[in-house]
Amino acid sequence: MKRLYAGICAAGLLFGGGAAAAEEIRIGWVYAMANAPVLIADKQGYFKEQDLDVELLSFTSGPLVKQAMVAGELDLAYIGAPPIYHWYSRGLESKILAKVNYGQAAVTSRADSNINSLADLKGAKMAGVRKGSGMDVLLRGYVFGEKAKLTPDKDTQIISMPSGNMGPSLQSKVVDAAFMWEPFISQFVLRGNTKVIFDINEAEPRYPWYVISALPDTMKNKPDAIIKVLKAHKKAVDFLNSSDDAGNDIIASAFRLSEVTGPDGTVYSGTEVVKRARSRLGWEWSLNDNDVAFIQRLMNWSYDLGYIKKRLSTDDLIDRSFAAKAIQ
Repeated sequence: MKRLYAGICAAGLLFGGGAAAAEEIRIGWVYAMANAPVLIADKQGYFKEQDLDVELLSFTSGPLVKQAMVAGELDLAYIGAPPIYHWYSRGLESKILAKVNYGQAAVTSRADSNINSLADLKGAKMAGVRKGSGMDVLLRGYVFGEKAKLTPDKDTQIISMPSGNMGPSLQSKVVDAAFMWEPFISQFVLRGNTKVIFDINEAEPRYPWYVISALPDTMKNKPDAIIKVLKAHKKAVDFLNSSDDAGNDIIASAFRLSEVTGPDGTVYSGTEVVKRARSRLGWEWSLNDNDVAFIQRLMNWSYDLGYIKKRLSTDDLIDRSFAAKAIQ
């Protein structure tokens, strides 16, 4: 079965199929490099090995994933943790079942600027994401609130813009700094005109971001399919972690990463960009206690920022029982 969903990024639309007897399951994913395991599971045939008929639908944003979930178009989603608990606070009680990645975000500035630390952001203009989004929670709650000890919109002006505009805006001096993620960070650093002043994965090693989420109906009606998806997901993560180069060609192709030319004329291929990005981005499939604690911190920041109206507990949001069965 193949069909086009409104708002889907066509470049990321991949479909895995199986025999007529295979169990059908629909998986939505945010089109981001950090969600590479879902691509690997499809391309390497890991879903088929589990006798699954998987329909993969890629989306350009979390809100579009939510629309599809509410409409009953999806069973599972590869998505950031903050959207899940934001939705949960508003009545969409999906659960977090497994981890997808760690790391990916950093604060950058121009290589020739005097902004070399978070303290230097005071009085600066900074490129950020839409206020209230998941990455905005990380920026305002963690980067500014916990680490920089600065008040967003007072000490620093945050200018919301699409991720693709952040690097160019930084280079053209529209902004003084940018809150970026991979592979955009590596692309601009390799060009020699951007520097990283704060890498979140260094400060919070292996912090979770993208996760696998399921709707209550799927958990009730398709438990075996969920376990099979998690088995395929684990195999994909294991493959990616088998070497620094594993899957880089698949990722570079899927995200259309073009060559980058460094200041000395060195040309870096798309696969080299991926390899560099993996210095601050990686993949894990199992949620450990540290991951759960970080997600709780995210929820607390969202509450303190006024993005959710009540305090939530990870006990309500996280179900690790399916992952436990996937390794039995």
